[in-house]
Amino acid sequence: MNYAVWVPLLLPLLAAPAARRLAEALPPRTAAWLLAGSAVALASCSTAALALLAGAGALRLPPVAALGHLVLPVVGDQVTVPAACAAAVLLAAVGAALVHAARRHIVLAARARRAVAASGTAAGDLTVLDEDGPDAYALPGRPGRIVVTTGMLRALDPAEREVLLAHERAHLTGRHHLFLTALALSCAGHPALRVLRGPLSYALERWADETAAAAVGDRRVAARAIGRAALATRPAGRRPLAALSATTGPVPRRVAALLRPHPSRAPRTVAAALACCLALSAACALEAAHDLHGSIEVAQAERAG
Repeated sequence: MNYAVWVPLLLPLLAAPAARRLAEALPPRTAAWLLAGSAVALASCSTAALALLAGAGALRLPPVAALGHLVLPVVGDQVTVPAACAAAVLLAAVGAALVHAARRHIVLAARARRAVAASGTAAGDLTVLDEDGPDAYALPGRPGRIVVTTGMLRALDPAEREVLLAHERAHLTGRHHLFLTALALSCAGHPALRVLRGPLSYALERWADETAAAAVGDRRVAARAIGRAALATRPAGRRPLAALSATTGPVPRRVAALLRPHPSRAPRTVAAALACCLALSAACALEAAHDLHGSIEVAQAERAG
């Protein structure tokens, strides 16, 4: 196997900061897709590289080689036994982290929906909790729920309530939890991608802010509602981990963006660098897989000969 297999393991260290920088200059919706898509692509390539390294090491074992009718050695000196063992350990750790992340975003969300349904009053997609602590959030799932406490309803005027509900509804209709889940799974595949958590969360909240502002037709009312809801929020209990809320993240920065939107152009150099990193990561993973496949075919041909 050639040295291309190592490239997808290193490129996230360069691509993640580039994606973060590029997302700052893009509209919220585009930024969310860019961040989540880049994370998934980079994590997939790095995980594939680990699998190729571990697989190449496994093929050096006589029992495995015998099962594949191969003549040893199958691979060259580029993949050593210690490197293959380390890749196998890391691959197992990635698998365990993926299972943990999936459980966190699926099982815990279902548990939170059941708890909310048992303690609140439902009307359509809205569930009202009889609690004095002002709070509001969206719970994804089937069906998704908008959860708001009576304390939050009292803290806002009718126009501000409309903004708040439109914001939380935007989280559900836009399936923003899937973006967060995709990033969580990607972070399990490569730790360097964790730097994208904050930017993605901000982009999703800004996406919902813009949707709410368009729904009510007044950006100033939307900004006031977001700010007042954040100042009033005092959760009576622990908020579910799967919740998406208008009162999270850098609220002052979001309010300023609603009041004074500053259109900016994406830096071409950063965009080109990110595109090159993504293309190179995928190309190197495919090249490594092709090289390993060719080595296996040669070993099988020698065995047959």
